[in-house]
Amino acid sequence: MASRLLHRLRHALAGDGPGEAAAGTEGEQFPESSELEDDDAEGLSSRLSGTLSFNSAEDEDDEDDEDDEATGPDPLPPGDGAPGEDAERNPSPDAQRGSQLLTRQLQDFWKKSRNTLVPQRLLFEVTSANVVKEPPSKYVLYTIAVTGPGPPDRQPAQISRRYSDFERLHRNLQRQFRGPMAALSFPRKRLRRNFTAETIARRSRAFEQFLSHLQAVPELRQAPDLQDFFVLPELRRAQSLTCTGLYREALALWANAWQLQAQLDTPSGPDRPLLTLAGLAVCHQELEDPGEARACCERALQLLGDASPHPLLAPFLEAYVRLSWRLGLDKRQSEARLQALQEAGLTPTPPPSLKELLIKEVLD
Repeated sequence: MASRLLHRLRHALAGDGPGEAAAGTEGEQFPESSELEDDDAEGLSSRLSGTLSFNSAEDEDDEDDEDDEATGPDPLPPGDGAPGEDAERNPSPDAQRGSQLLTRQLQDFWKKSRNTLVPQRLLFEVTSANVVKEPPSKYVLYTIAVTGPGPPDRQPAQISRRYSDFERLHRNLQRQFRGPMAALSFPRKRLRRNFTAETIARRSRAFEQFLSHLQAVPELRQAPDLQDFFVLPELRRAQSLTCTGLYREALALWANAWQLQAQLDTPSGPDRPLLTLAGLAVCHQELEDPGEARACCERALQLLGDASPHPLLAPFLEAYVRLSWRLGLDKRQSEARLQALQEAGLTPTPPPSLKELLIKEVLD
């Protein structure tokens, strides 16, 4: 963006008419508005014809530099052209000083902007939108694929949300982050025609761009409300299925929630990752897969480290020792650590199981 602005300003100072025309065309091809009104979302969708996402500022600058080299006017050799054209292409020293000043200002602006934006690592794509009828209510459920860095054949994580979920997230973030949210509009409510294919398509594109914008700004990306939007419904559903004994269905949700947390990569504390690993361990154990259950416990113990005892530490140690014994693997170190906790009175003997704690845990 900075190089494109500099390109335009240089042509404006030099009075280069063709350069201005080229810059105008370029501006039409690269709209900079982040508005998400329905009509704007439709226009963006038709122009980009795919998933709407934000590139990093650094990538955008590289692309613009290439465009400038390809579309910039060819320099004329000395003596070619009319005298008036030579005067226009060789501005006065005052004009050159003004251009240098603007260049420094743009460079300063660019440095500041690079500190406020992070490279976009996630892509969001609405893969389906289904009208759900739950009398007396009726709503559209949007399924969004969340694709992050990793092997290209890796399946993306998925979330399913309705318009009211997006609206609640937008309202909460607007109340907490007035500055970063000021330039972002939201697809407005309609009194009618909410279930037409046209409205659903427009909102799908708008929701993709909305999530990409939130992920591109660090202050918004780390907001607890955004983390809740992505992960909390999945965790609650997985917990409910685990408590009712539907372990295979619950396992898919726990795995999806773990992948979402890994992709979001925000310092929200260890409790939710630990709870997710507990759910995975319980489901793998109940489905007679002790190797995977033990691997989940081992990962949780790595997250817990040597910090002060966590309520889940003893249950993870107990499960790890039992699963290691079942698989014929070394368990002495974990067994000694669990015994030390019991002798210090930091956990009962025997400690509660992961399943017991999982059922009692209140997700908020």
